[in-house]
Order: sequence, then C-alpha cells, then structure tokens
Amino acid sequence: MHFLRKTIAAAAIATGLCVPAFAETTLNVHYPMPGFFKDVMDVISRKFMEENPDIRINFVSPSATYEEGIQTIMRQAGTSESPDITFIGLNRLRMLAERNVNVDLKPFITRDGNMAEQGFSDHILRLARVGDQQVGLAFATSNPIMYYNADLVRAAGGDPDQPPKTWDEVIALGGKIKALGNGNDGIDFRWQGDDWMFSALLFGAGGTMLSPDEKKVAFNGPEGKAAVELVSRMVKEGGMPVFTKQAGEQAFVAGKVGFAFQTTGALRNTIKNVGDKFDLRTAQIPLLDPEKGRLPTGGNAVVILTRDTAKQDAAWKFAKFAAGPYGASVVVPGTGYVPNNELAAKSDEYLADFYEKNPLFKAGLSQMNLMIPWYAFPGTNGVKVTQTIVDNLSRVVEQSATPDEALADAADEVQRLLPRR
Repeated sequence: MHFLRKTIAAAAIATGLCVPAFAETTLNVHYPMPGFFKDVMDVISRKFMEENPDIRINFVSPSATYEEGIQTIMRQAGTSESPDITFIGLNRLRMLAERNVNVDLKPFITRDGNMAEQGFSDHILRLARVGDQQVGLAFATSNPIMYYNADLVRAAGGDPDQPPKTWDEVIALGGKIKALGNGNDGIDFRWQGDDWMFSALLFGAGGTMLSPDEKKVAFNGPEGKAAVELVSRMVKEGGMPVFTKQAGEQAFVAGKVGFAFQTTGALRNTIKNVGDKFDLRTAQIPLLDPEKGRLPTGGNAVVILTRDTAKQDAAWKFAKFAAGPYGASVVVPGTGYVPNNELAAKSDEYLADFYEKNPLFKAGLSQMNLMIPWYAFPGTNGVKVTQTIVDNLSRVVEQSATPDEALADAADEVQRLLPRR
C-alpha cells in the first residue's frame, strides 16, 4: 500500500495534478502578495505533497498586501473561515500574539531538538518571535536596496560601476537624470503601502519608532526629521515625481527612472520586466548614518493557526518545509528575498553558487548584517498607525506640507493611537 501511494503521488505530479487523491489531511493555507509568491508557493507545495502524499495543501484566496492579509486573518480568527496556516508580515506577528490567535511553536521546536542542524539558528528564529512566543518561522526575508538604470546614470555623467554611496550623491545624480528631459525622472522611492521604507530611512539614521518603554513616539526626533527632509529633497532636488506604486514600477522598468529604492523581494520580477530594455544594476541603499544605521527586515513568516491537534503535526511539517532549505532555495531565486535559512545559504545543494552566477542578487545579501526586526507597534491600532505614517509622507511628496509639519502631525496622531497604559 505504501508503494502504491508513492506511485500514485508521482503520477499525479507528473500529470500536473496538485492534489493526491488519497490525501488524509487537508491544510487550508493563506498567503499575501500573489504577484511575488504565487509561483514559489505552487512549487513548494507541489514538492511538499510529493514527499508527503498523505497531506494536501489547499490554497485559499490570497491577500493583495500584508495589511490586507492581517486584517483578513484577524476578522476570521475563531471562525470556520480561518485557515490552518497563514503567512503574515513580520511587523504584524505581534497582533496575532497579543490576541492569542496563533499557535506557539516553542513546544514543536523543543520536541524537534535539532532546529540549528536544519538551518534554523536562534538568530533566524528570533525574526518571528514575539516576547516568549515563537509565533512563526521566517519564510521570506528582505531588506531595501537600490536599483538603478546604468544607461541613464552614464548619460547623466555618472559612473555605473561606482554607484552613489550617499544620499547626497543619489540626489545630485537624480537631478541630472531629470535634467536630461525626454520624460526621464531621477528617483522612485517606494514610500506607499506601509511604513517599511520610512523605517529604512529612520533606522538608517540610527532612529527608533517608539521610546524603549513603548509609551511615546520617538520617530519625531532628529533621525526622523532627517528622514522626512530627505524625502522632500528627493522631490525638490532629485527629480522624484508623485508616483503611485504601480506607476513607479512601470516607469522604472520602461527605462524612464534613474534610481528605484524598494525591497529585494521585487528583484526577480524587475529583472523579468526590464528584459533587455536597459542595463539594470543593483547596489546597497545609502544610510543617513553609516555607523549607527540599520535596515528593517521585511518579509513574512509562516504561522500555524489551527487548533486541531490532529492537523498541527501536518502543519508543522509544512511550516518547516516552506521555511527550510528547500523553501529558501525556491524563494530566493524566484523573488529576490535573502536566505532565511542558514543551511540553504551555505549548502552546494541549494544556494551556495547562486550568487556568483546572479550578481544582481548580491546587494541584499551584503546587507544582511545590518538587518533588524521590522518594528511592530503595540496595541490594536497597528494598521492605522502605518496608514498615518504613509499619509503624512504623501503630504511631503506632494509638497502640500513641510517635513516639519508632516512629521509633527504624524507623531501627534500616532501618539493618540498607542495603547493607554
């Protein structure tokens, strides 16, 4: 019977069927951002079901963004609609933990006893830990990098082999690219959607979101002021227009923008969409303070939600597989995210020679030592806090408020949204 099952599973996969007909356990799985993750999820789940023919992975409707994802999961928590497994943005894990929505993975890790041997070092595990809870396992991790059009840099008098290392150099060269005319713009800084890119500037200046006791806003200090003033300079001096996220992406891949600053996770799609239209390059993102500066860790973690103990063992198997070396070997080349599993990064079987053959991916890898957790705001208003920051950055980009005005308004509103203790 065991041989027959394996034969049927192999035949099902060979014919393109995603689900073994004899599966004993079905796991409903939710994930965000299908534009980034659909293909890799399909590959990972197919391989997992091949190796575990008694477990079926059933993907439910994905969410367009991390923010949509957490709101969906919180709305479905405790209902029959709740999936068994979800992939949640690293900065929203706290919302699950504070409301006891997730299953704590510490007992599973203790029972395994050899997580480090599987590539899950304590440093890796800490990315999805909140307080004493192991909320999930980091699945896809990223940091912000600089994408640039070497042809436009060259046309503006720059040296594409020596990309800018400071924000002053970026802004100066961006302004020259804008001055080339012909519909060219200097900079696209992806500030929309969430607070991640603002965090990149704030943390890059050595700043923090809140005070150590999390009672007071801290992003309105000197570091936050430097961050929003830099955004304003990108507009005034660096040739940054008021792009929507989609418009910015389209303009860059069309060869009409000199510099784009966004997640490494967009790299594979960017390479595909640029094609041979221009000479695409990547480099480290500048830091406002090269000594104290750090970068936020973007991405998501796989989280177990099911309270059905019969399903939890199957869910743990899938979580480890997705976040393990095989999953990382699919996610990294399929997206641009940096490795979240140390075994994958070092082993010849997985990614050891990948970076030498794919130099555009090296920028994110070279910044891993600067990565710190994407800050998770306390309380129930995390999504509102994020939107407040984004809305006020928008005022700076649109030049409808000065940096000082926008920063003060954002700080006042976020302070009101923090939990009252």
